Amino acid sequence: MEIVRINVEHLLRFIGLSGNMVPLMYHVLLIIISFLVAWFCDWASRRLFIPIARRLTKYTEAQWDDILFNEKVLRSACHIIPAIVIWKLMPMIFYQHSVVQEILARITAIYITVMSTRTAVTFIAGFDQIDTDKQRSAAHQYLKSFCGVLRILIICVSIVIIIALALGKNPMTLFAGLGATSAVLMLVFKDTIEGFAAGIRLTSNDMLHRGDWITVPGTDVNGIVKNISLTTVKVQNFDNTIITVSPKMLVNGSFQNWIGMQQSLGRRVQRKVYFDVRSIAFTDSKHTETNIGRFRKDVEEYLRQRKDVNADMLIMVRQIEATQCGIPMEFYFFLKQKEWKQYEMHLAEIMEHIYALAPTYGLKIYEQYPEQ
Repeated sequence: MEIVRINVEHLLRFIGLSGNMVPLMYHVLLIIISFLVAWFCDWASRRLFIPIARRLTKYTEAQWDDILFNEKVLRSACHIIPAIVIWKLMPMIFYQHSVVQEILARITAIYITVMSTRTAVTFIAGFDQIDTDKQRSAAHQYLKSFCGVLRILIICVSIVIIIALALGKNPMTLFAGLGATSAVLMLVFKDTIEGFAAGIRLTSNDMLHRGDWITVPGTDVNGIVKNISLTTVKVQNFDNTIITVSPKMLVNGSFQNWIGMQQSLGRRVQRKVYFDVRSIAFTDSKHTETNIGRFRKDVEEYLRQRKDVNADMLIMVRQIEATQCGIPMEFYFFLKQKEWKQYEMHLAEIMEHIYALAPTYGLKIYEQYPEQ
């Protein structure tokens, strides 16, 4: 740049300029040259750096580099290069005008800080797209929460640096002063900090993941987890409504996660039917077997033979202690169909068969008539 400055001075003298026009034209030409150099660096980085980076990432078998070094990140990084060029050249142009030099240096430094922050935040956002086939993993959920906190931290640090640059102060001085306001910051980010801590407990203990079916006692939450952030867990209920709860509430309270059922070989059925005690009788003259006992064994065999019932899991038809409503019999088994609609259809078929089968054994299902 020093050579350019000298050549510009020689050029102005050669064309015969003199007086006050010389400094003016001198600065104008150097500014134009500086912006042309910055524009060329920006053009060259976009035309050369981005294609080379994209080709290098495509040559590798890993997918994470394609996601992290995407087009948006690379373009954002390229915008920093011309600003750095301007920042380096401005002191040489305005070396005789310290005030102008200082103002332009601050503005350029603020721009570099903003673009660097944007690039870093965009780069970190790419981690949310990594390992999309395993978004239920605890590591993925923890990484997502950590990236959320990291983005907030980077933005906060950038704001402090920008304020320091605008005021002409050392950023470390402002950071040191933040210690006195830490109590205020704790109050401002109280929900974020508590949510982050609760989110770590949820994911590190493998308690909750995106895609899980959960229910929360005492609330209307009964659906699929769609998103887990620092301060919220979004659940889409089966009526398509969206309910938002805090991770802190899930950690401090209790909730039911149905993922164990979803990943198991069957969904449990546990139904009770009450029989009128007066319909129970012996089926043989030797009084060795009752109709309810035969019914219980036959129903258990019937369940074992059905293809929609998992015979490898527990199948049990048991009699429970008698009540004033009769003798309860519980049917306990697991259906292979776990999807809600199919589950209810198969369950209805089985129970309808049991209701219709009971009278053939002389059993009467207890029925209490409502009061008129």
